[in-house]
Amino acid sequence: MTHAHTRIHGLIAVCLMVVGATIVVVPTSSPLQAQASRPERALEVVEVRSGFYMLTGTGGNIAVQIGPAGVILVDSGAIGTSDEVLRAIAQLTRGAVRYIINTSDDADHTGGNATLSKAGTSILPTATGNGGGSINAEVLANGGAASVLAFENVLQRMSGAHPPIPEGLWPSKVYTGGSYPMYLNGEGIQVIHLSNAHSDGDSAVFFRRNDVIVTGDVFDTTRFPVIDLARGGTIQGEIDALNQLIELAIPPFPLPWLEDRTYIIPGHGRLCDRPDLVEYRDMVTIVRDVVDDMKKRGMRLDQVKAADPAKPYRRRFGADAGPWTTEMFIESIYRSLPANEQRSER
Repeated sequence: MTHAHTRIHGLIAVCLMVVGATIVVVPTSSPLQAQASRPERALEVVEVRSGFYMLTGTGGNIAVQIGPAGVILVDSGAIGTSDEVLRAIAQLTRGAVRYIINTSDDADHTGGNATLSKAGTSILPTATGNGGGSINAEVLANGGAASVLAFENVLQRMSGAHPPIPEGLWPSKVYTGGSYPMYLNGEGIQVIHLSNAHSDGDSAVFFRRNDVIVTGDVFDTTRFPVIDLARGGTIQGEIDALNQLIELAIPPFPLPWLEDRTYIIPGHGRLCDRPDLVEYRDMVTIVRDVVDDMKKRGMRLDQVKAADPAKPYRRRFGADAGPWTTEMFIESIYRSLPANEQRSER
């Protein structure tokens, strides 16, 4: 539990625990405390704001915005979790899924694309998608299913994957450049490209009225950040992305006992706010600097690993086995940061 959790005494939030089609409502003093006070479960729904929720236990975290137009999702979870996700959404609203935004091409963030999209309804249901309308209308129509949006590199990688990834999981619409703005459910939504961070296809999603940022795996409270070198990730891009997100977020100041703050939904783990993001950025920067100094002194990769530069943070974020270990994190830093690379300021 961080200092952010212990100081919040504001509005009442609701934690919704989904088991089959049943929801148990647990009152608590804040969305942050709601998570800190309960054990992990298969699928849980945390009310972040009125009409805005975070689903955990689905692979990657899923954000759910609900309004007059229907349901807007950020990410769709892992394959095999979609039925639970749909049951959870049905308990929250009668509205249909209208739009899905993917933060990357990771399987635990895109595995529900096909099922959730087909269960939904196109944001432009009157568009035929048969060549009778504009190109943009045809893309958004998506054959009557909910649209799936991602940065262009996500589609390129998924469509060229070996072994092949089913076409139903691909995004139906892509954006290029630095961002993609839209206005849905009475809210300005900015989809922001975070270049060469976790990968070269990362997006964060900023819901401006709700003041919620969904980060994808650029920010992961359960482990060191995954820097996927094969997919264009770099340690400098990761730090730059975290700094970009920090600039967007507003801290709980000057009245920290209120709920007024930017909430941050990470790719995995608990609901956070700006101090959590700053702490994570500082950790990544410190480990980067230590590895950088070792490399500049001529130390080989095996020597850097043996020196354990991430030791102060290993217990909290590290792993000795599994898909992303501490040694893999150190190696990704070493290989992506040349000895003469100029550091950015914190």
